Amino acid sequence: MMNGHFNNRNFFMFKRSLLLSTLLAGPALADISDEANACIDALRAQSGAAGGEILEQLGSEAGTLVRLRDATGTEYECVVWSGPEVASLKAVDGTAADANASAPIVSGTQRVQFDSGTSGTAMTVVLNPDTSVSYVLGASEGQTLNVDIGSHGGAIDYRIVNPDGSALLGLTASDTPYQGQLVQSGDHVIDIQNAGAQPVTFDVGIGID
Repeated sequence: MMNGHFNNRNFFMFKRSLLLSTLLAGPALADISDEANACIDALRAQSGAAGGEILEQLGSEAGTLVRLRDATGTEYECVVWSGPEVASLKAVDGTAADANASAPIVSGTQRVQFDSGTSGTAMTVVLNPDTSVSYVLGASEGQTLNVDIGSHGGAIDYRIVNPDGSALLGLTASDTPYQGQLVQSGDHVIDIQNAGAQPVTFDVGIGID
């Protein structure tokens, strides 16, 4: 079952272009990362895909985002927690090269919902200058919240607010991930701010353990 937690340190990017037609038809290859192998297995189980390539991998000690394309040209984003365990696998529009251009512009308040059977989500979005977006997540006291934000360029900050309005995390630079046990039950708000003069594209991963 797809589950796990997201307690990354900082995102780092490295690009790989590896043909997977043999891999998807047989056992995993030693020169593919364990995280990519987990995504490949999930893709094979989900769609029966027969081939494709890894486009890029953004990861760290415990959480990884893998982008891959199957033989039909469909692209997928796969989130892998430590283990590795696949938290989510979903098809995305556009190519990896167009990811920044096609990322949706966000603002206001957005409720976070996880796909059935998963405990986290990840997305790539754009935040315009002097704008903020608030992600609202319902969670219970005692659960562990994990938030990791990776900017594609440009500075953004974030804070986390408890259901009663008190601060769970004060304003923090996006290159500092958060992992902590919740002390209240209800809607928690992850407020991400772009105080700069240019739009910022960023990845955000949110998970509950």
